[in-house]
Amino acid sequence: MDTQPILIIGGAGKTGGRVDSRLRQRGFSTRLSSRSTPIPFDWADPASWPAALDGVAKAYVTYYPDVSLPSAAADIAALAALAGKVGLQHLVLLSGRGEPGAQDAEVALQASGVPWTIVRSSWFNQNFSEGYLLDGVMSGEIALPAREVPEPFVDVDDIADVVTAALTDARHIGKLYELTGPRAITFSQAVAEVSRAVGRPITYQQISGEDFAAGMRGAGVPDDIIHLLDELFTVTLDGRNCAVQHGVMEALGRPAKDFADYARDAAAANAWRI
Repeated sequence: MDTQPILIIGGAGKTGGRVDSRLRQRGFSTRLSSRSTPIPFDWADPASWPAALDGVAKAYVTYYPDVSLPSAAADIAALAALAGKVGLQHLVLLSGRGEPGAQDAEVALQASGVPWTIVRSSWFNQNFSEGYLLDGVMSGEIALPAREVPEPFVDVDDIADVVTAALTDARHIGKLYELTGPRAITFSQAVAEVSRAVGRPITYQQISGEDFAAGMRGAGVPDDIIHLLDELFTVTLDGRNCAVQHGVMEALGRPAKDFADYARDAAAANAWRI
């Protein structure tokens, strides 16, 4: 086993913390890096990158706030160039489905010459229990500009398992895994699944993009994040990603977790306890 640490960029995120836990359980040394860690990493400050990469063997890369942003491709290219210069053995990138900016970032990584794996994921199940949809679940109503378009939500634990496998087994180098759940459901259907799991009414209401932005702004969400979310709901969620893919099975040899199973397990763990 390599004694050099594995860098996790964005270790405070939904996937980063899970990957860190899995690697440590298997005896690997890790280094969590974000803007607030002792060895910081800030995408907006390239001068912070060399210290974060110093002495590490591999890296798991998540781009903040989202890899679909126009800045992502150039930043990923610059990071990969630095990784190659300091001798990193492998970069694993978390990417998104159906997002031109994300695919530009993937191309930049693939062209860098550094060994790579790309993990391209659909919408996270855990957004309902750990993210921006939690407040809506707790209040009993989720209001979004998402239309009745099916999305094969993926479980974050499946993503973390695939990333961990990629970082610890060279057979995953050069692979692009497209991760989804085993079936596509609409946001209203997902909310109904959560409602059944918790045993109380939770409703879904489709609202306009303008009303969604106003509500987010009133809650203090920065304008760049509001713009990003609005684009994801009104542009990317247009049916382009409704097809189920089998990256979890390809990478791990087992099926992906179903949304209903996620909702049941989250409810049993008191994720939505009032």
